[in-house]
Amino acid sequence: MEVLEKLQEAGEIGLPLIIRFPEILKDRLDDLQTAFQSAIFRKGYRGKFQGVFPVKCNPDRYVVEDIIRFGGDVAFGLEAGSKPELLMAMTYMCKGSADALLICNGYKDAEYVQLALIARQLGMNAIIVLEQEEELQIVLKMSQYLRMQPVIGVRGKLSTKHSGHWGETSGDKGKFGLSATEILSIVRSLKNVGMLNALRLLHFHIGSQIPSLSIVDEGVTEAAHIYCELSKIGASMRYFDIGGGLGIDYDGSNSSASAMSVCYTVEEYAEQVVRAVDNACALKKVKSPTICCESGRGLVSHHSVLVFDAFSVSKLPCGKEHSAGEDMKVLLQYQGLPHDLMVLSEELARFLKIGNVEGALACAKQLKVECTDSFKLGLISLEVRAIADQLYASVSSLMSEELKKASLPSLTKKFGLGISDVDQIATYHINLSIFKSVPDSWAIGQIFPIVPIHRLDEEPVMRGILSDLTCDSDGKISSFVAGDVLGKPSSFLPLHKLEADRPYFLGMFLGGAYQEVLGSMHNLFGATHVVHVVGKSGGSFQISRHLSGQSVSNVLYAMQHDPLSMLTDLHSRILDSLQEGRFGDISEAMLALHMLQRSFSSYTYLSHDHDCHSGF
Repeated sequence: MEVLEKLQEAGEIGLPLIIRFPEILKDRLDDLQTAFQSAIFRKGYRGKFQGVFPVKCNPDRYVVEDIIRFGGDVAFGLEAGSKPELLMAMTYMCKGSADALLICNGYKDAEYVQLALIARQLGMNAIIVLEQEEELQIVLKMSQYLRMQPVIGVRGKLSTKHSGHWGETSGDKGKFGLSATEILSIVRSLKNVGMLNALRLLHFHIGSQIPSLSIVDEGVTEAAHIYCELSKIGASMRYFDIGGGLGIDYDGSNSSASAMSVCYTVEEYAEQVVRAVDNACALKKVKSPTICCESGRGLVSHHSVLVFDAFSVSKLPCGKEHSAGEDMKVLLQYQGLPHDLMVLSEELARFLKIGNVEGALACAKQLKVECTDSFKLGLISLEVRAIADQLYASVSSLMSEELKKASLPSLTKKFGLGISDVDQIATYHINLSIFKSVPDSWAIGQIFPIVPIHRLDEEPVMRGILSDLTCDSDGKISSFVAGDVLGKPSSFLPLHKLEADRPYFLGMFLGGAYQEVLGSMHNLFGATHVVHVVGKSGGSFQISRHLSGQSVSNVLYAMQHDPLSMLTDLHSRILDSLQEGRFGDISEAMLALHMLQRSFSSYTYLSHDHDCHSGF
């Protein structure tokens, strides 16, 4: 909150906003490195560990630069899965350790392979990992063309997989990797051309967000035996790349029963990996390899916070008994109300009079349904339907108080009511695009911790869901961390009441992995502003970097539009409108032009500057 206050005082940047904490990123990198080094020491393992960051997880320039900078002393490297990623990785590894690994994954064409081979010519430790058997011929052809020896790896397709969304890319039917038959075919092809010594790495991927250590043990053990067999066949094996999969605890449950959590620590994960590799190598009498880990989610998720504001909330009924009574009087005095609706109305009035809220709610629910049906038949007016809706909402609010005195199961049994009949959940409208900033929430039901970042000394008395700026019914978040031991999500978020002329800020945590790069431009909402915050002595902090989010012009360019041409056309229309008398004078026309110019350069999200013409 202090960061926001400092930014607001300077008037430099608005919301939504990503706040990055590079020191948290360094801490996560150090934790991963220390965990594996400690496991290697305790086990007496004869190999070493080298970390690799998959840039697809967060390709932000400063994130990648920080990882190379923070990991320089331990030869922390990068993994690329496409030509743009490879060019980016090569560029930033110019400042990294010469021993750092550049893992070249993904599907490959001749140009991709050429780039990887050039990286080796530039002194980088680039390894081309074969995803398909056909890629070997491309590698051999390009190596001959550039007259250099490649370093090759193979991606094995394991039988091991885990359940849940992130396990679908693993197992025998997984998207990536080579079967045992295909791996042996590659070995024979390399042997035939005298290049078996070029094969030095085995790569595999059990799946992202591995929930338990038993799956880690099964997958690593299976892959370790493949590695040992390749070494015994005659390949110059050196690296054992376990891919990604190190999970994080999104929902706080620390449970493998939850798809949003894990039941192990980084230290336990490293211990299990080292033990499984060591056991297989000892059994097969193979030299211990360098263990590589491509942890992305576990490395970068924690270091950034997405901050946004709620600008309005759907209005709930006041829920006071006299309000329901006043609505009841209006309905009973209404002329021409059908007989069955009049009977229901009188019954509802009787329940309210004697204070029987349970009976009133059951009656109000039936009245709402029958009024809706009557309205569709043209038998009642819109006013009557609205009163029936309001009565149901008001009595529902009264029932929320009654829940403190009676259990919901007894009400359900007696009146056929469910939690939706009595639970008032407000919709908070947030200055954000779910599709741009939290795409996994929409796409796969991912749950992220979301909490208010101020007013923490006040009890949140509202129950809310979040609705974004897009014109899409899916643009909402309605599942939240509940603190349940099994990770069962909550259908609402405890929130404070909005106060007039006082902003309400919320933060989404653990979104540093994938969310920024997966986001779409639905409704042309663009990338958000970013600031970097670093600590200073004495517990203070410094905002070290401001990065502006995308403007309206930026997102229009991305969709093949030309903002300059668009503004020119609008300028011409203003001149025509001036001649046709649609403007009072030239000053009004110029004001319209200035406002259009300003709009093209503005942020795509809502502004709280109510004086839009200021500065003209």
